[in-house]
Parts: sequence; structure tokens; C-alpha cells
Amino acid sequence: MPFESQEVERKELAILRILSDSAEPVGARVIAQRLKEHGFELGERAVRYHLRLMDERGLTFLVGQRDGRILTDKGLAEVQSALVGDKVGFAISRIETLSFRTSFDSTVRRGLVPVNLSFYPREDFARALRAMKPAFEAGFATSGLVAVAPEGRPLGDITVSPGKIGLATVCSIVFNGVLLKAGVPMDSRFGGLLQMRDRQARRFTELIDYAGCSLDPSMIFIKARMTSVTDVVAAGDGEILANFREIPAVCRPVAEAVIAGLEEAGFKGLVVMGEASQPVCEIPVGLHKIGIVLLGGLNPIAAAEEAGIAADNLAMSTVMEYEDLVPFRDAVIEYRDLVRFWGASK
Repeated sequence: MPFESQEVERKELAILRILSDSAEPVGARVIAQRLKEHGFELGERAVRYHLRLMDERGLTFLVGQRDGRILTDKGLAEVQSALVGDKVGFAISRIETLSFRTSFDSTVRRGLVPVNLSFYPREDFARALRAMKPAFEAGFATSGLVAVAPEGRPLGDITVSPGKIGLATVCSIVFNGVLLKAGVPMDSRFGGLLQMRDRQARRFTELIDYAGCSLDPSMIFIKARMTSVTDVVAAGDGEILANFREIPAVCRPVAEAVIAGLEEAGFKGLVVMGEASQPVCEIPVGLHKIGIVLLGGLNPIAAAEEAGIAADNLAMSTVMEYEDLVPFRDAVIEYRDLVRFWGASK
């Protein structure tokens, strides 16, 4: 592909990504401002030119009389599939961005918390919740706190699509973000499958390096049906989603205090914290570093997938106010059409 054509494609993909990240129509002026974050300097006139071309290709749609655009289904598919080379390292980039945006303070129980979003067809939602319930109750999630929203309502800055019900689950990046604010740098190395035996963590059986991945590893393992969360909950043996991080060994006292505060606030995703320079779950650790294994926030979603109930997942997608999250059981009770489900599943 000629350089000029490739450059145009990169600019248009950046515009599509900006639109995909917004819950509302976005105009040329705002797009021009946000393009600077993607490394492009385009004026409003140039942005409008690209938008008109994308309208003609069916990627975007003009809303109302102004120049606010939204993505079409074709445009969303283009964002998800185009220029895979540009998406290498996307996972680690999202971790770093959400870590910075996390502002949760465990001492006052307020602030922004990173979440994963899962969208289920309305008719499948009750069955999905039933499949997730044991995983939440057994503590195989970053937190038992969630948020639920019907179609047309927002979860963070993303609006639930027609015919869907959205579920927000807390992402393990909350540990990265809160530790970062406390002055503890955390290196996110791998997402993987953690083998459990007698409910104890044994070793990682599969690993994907965040730095070289264009997708969140958890989404890959879920769609490949490689988890056995339901078996671990029932019998203690199987494989669950987990993440491997490292912190400087000198930071251990601060990290332990921060994690204790997070646990009191309902974030109990720590599986194990190792010793300085010692392997953790058979993964080598850098010199003067400590290995940390965290539960994957999508384990309950994996349990639903194992039961044959698929979702459209956006892992590491956005942040939400801590005060907008509620215990899993309370979130279900809020919906009258699911009260019977809870009574039948007791």
C-alpha cells in the first residue's frame, strides 16, 4: 500500500476509534482536538472531509442537522479488524491509560474504578446471572461489586445497545491504579490461565504477553472455551483467569497496606504475593522484584460462557464511580423481571 494511502487509512481509523469510544455523537471540532492524542494534526475542515468519505462508505452516520457522527455496525467492525499492526501492544496501552484514570481512594470509598463491560441479549440475561452467581459467591472475581444497565442507559461512558443488558465488572487494573497513586509502579506482564488444585493456585498453564497483544488475553481464553471456572467453584480443580504483575521489592510494605485497604473496600482479587526475586506460580520474577497474581475480573463472565451463554465483552473498557457499583445480588434485585430468578435459585 502506498505511504499516502496508508496514512489516510490511519487517520480514518483514528477517527473511527474516537467515535467508538464515545457514547454520544461527536462533531468535527471535538474529533480534531482528540486526534492530537493519536498523533495527528488535522483541522475541522479536513476532519469533515474524511467524515463525508466515511459516510459514503457506510462507516459513519450523521445525526441531526449538525456534524455529530456515530458509528454504524460496519464502522464498528472496521475498528475491530483494521490495521492489526497498530493494535499490537493495545492491551498494555489500555492498562496504562485506565491505571492513570483510576482515582479510587479506599479511605473515603470514593473515586473512579476501572471496569470490564459485558453485553447480553435481553432474553439471555437471567440465565447468565444464574451461571455467574456461584463464581461471585465463591470470590472468583476482582470484586463482588457490579453495575447493571438496560438498553439506552450508560455504563461509564458507553451506552448499552438496543436489545441488550449491560453488566460492569471490576477490572484487576484497580490494583495498578491505586498502587500507582501510592507511588508503587506495577508492571503488567501477562494474562493467563491459572491452574487450581484443591482451591489452591498451582501454576500458570497458558500465558499471553500484554505488550505484544492486540486483544485482552481474558477475552481470548473465554471465547476459546479454555476456562473451567465452574469446575473450580464446584470441586476446587480447574483453570481460571488470572494476571501476573511485578512490583519493586522495596515497595512491599506500601503495597501490602494499599492492598489491605482495597480488600476492606471489597476488592479481593489478590491470589498471591511472592518473595523478592522468587518465582510465583512457576513464573520467573525479575531481580529485586516481587511477583503478584491477581484474579481476572471476567471469571464470572467465563462461567456464563462455559454454560453456553455468550456475551459481547469489552474488557478494560472504561471507568465508573465506586458509588455507582453495588453487590451482585443487589444489582439483580433492582430488576423486577429477575426477582423470580433469584427466588428459584436459592
